Amino acid sequence: MRGVSQFVVVALFIVGCTQQPTKPEPDAAKPSALLAKVDERVQAEAVSLTALYENLHSHPELSLEEEQSAKRMAKELEAVGFEVTPKFGGGHGVVGVLKNGPGPCVWVRADMDGLPVTEQTGLPYASKVKAKDRTGNPCGVMHACGHDIHMSCFVGAARTMVALKADWKGTLVFVAQPAEEIGVGARTMIEAGLFKKFPQPDYCLALHADAQLPVGQIHYTEGLALANVDTIDITVKGKGGHGAAPHTTVDPIVLSAKIILDLQTIASRETNPTDPVVVTVGSIHGGTKHNIIPNEVKLQLTVRTTKATTRDETLKAVERIARGHAATARAPAPDITVHLDEYTPATINDVKLTRRVVQLFRDNFGEANIKERPPILGGEDFGRFAQSGAPIFMYFLGTIDPERFAESKKPGGKPLPSTHNDGYAPVGKPSVVMGTRTMTLAVLELLSSPGK
Repeated sequence: MRGVSQFVVVALFIVGCTQQPTKPEPDAAKPSALLAKVDERVQAEAVSLTALYENLHSHPELSLEEEQSAKRMAKELEAVGFEVTPKFGGGHGVVGVLKNGPGPCVWVRADMDGLPVTEQTGLPYASKVKAKDRTGNPCGVMHACGHDIHMSCFVGAARTMVALKADWKGTLVFVAQPAEEIGVGARTMIEAGLFKKFPQPDYCLALHADAQLPVGQIHYTEGLALANVDTIDITVKGKGGHGAAPHTTVDPIVLSAKIILDLQTIASRETNPTDPVVVTVGSIHGGTKHNIIPNEVKLQLTVRTTKATTRDETLKAVERIARGHAATARAPAPDITVHLDEYTPATINDVKLTRRVVQLFRDNFGEANIKERPPILGGEDFGRFAQSGAPIFMYFLGTIDPERFAESKKPGGKPLPSTHNDGYAPVGKPSVVMGTRTMTLAVLELLSSPGK
């Protein structure tokens, strides 16, 4: 404003301040009339959905054993009018289809399996289920990854969509998927013709419980959201003998220790620091007695990468390190198995779909509650749904009591447990209600208005 007197500037400023309408706060939500309808229906179902969540939480089932969970999902979908195909994919997959006139086709997916974890939450509805893991060892079973939340929101969205049929046209396909935790479920359903035998999707949606976010917050990622996941078994071989005469043996326990340590150099010394890689040995088993050197040790690994080239280099490095250490120790070559049937590709959210749904969430729930997050090295076989050719979007749902979350952020506060931890306890009703609200609103947006 060069050349204008200070008095004029001040006068204009005063006039502007007194006459201009007050702008809304940037974080203020502007809930739609449609959200009001959704909320009315969700609140009517809240008690029932919470009871469903607690029942599912109390009765988790391991991967490929989700018989009762699948029956419950099928029953719930049938009860509101979906045409249901049970046991799809040679296991416990469930597909429900509901047609409501011409329009887009939206798929909603939820996973059903629990984890071999003994629950320590102290909840009155905590799981007391016991089973045997995939190696035959006794274990507790727990929904430590929030799949009970996923199923409850899935049912809530199905019920709400049916109650609001007058507000949308198109087709719903709701998929309850088994065996996500071992990376098998989506692949087997797809190989059985998931995208050929049911209406073709225009959009695919999923949500995931987040153990580090308070209820009411949604986090999302455009593009790459979750990593490639590989599962590897290594049997390290040696020559057993007496613990007091190690010179007569080839000790596979010492050899395993060297391998485990050197596997960490793949990320720290063989990979570009800007290219994320994780190599974790999650299980090591060997030996039977204090003074016996065993013949072999079994290692179980998970490998996480974000690029195909890095994945290939990392898998080769794992094999090279294991075989190289065996050779220097004069040990037999190890058995190395990369379980390609359990490989999970990266989950890559469609940018256009992500932005469309995220804007909807911002408009209805406020800017402060909807935040972008960087990619993480967790894995999810929902990424395989992109094989349909349709855009996919998975978002992350806060499940932690806000007071507990706030306490964890204070100096010296108790940290929140992560998913897959025996202490992870979503706050049930608020999480299920928020998950149902967001998923229903997203589906309605995709069915009731043109693409943006």
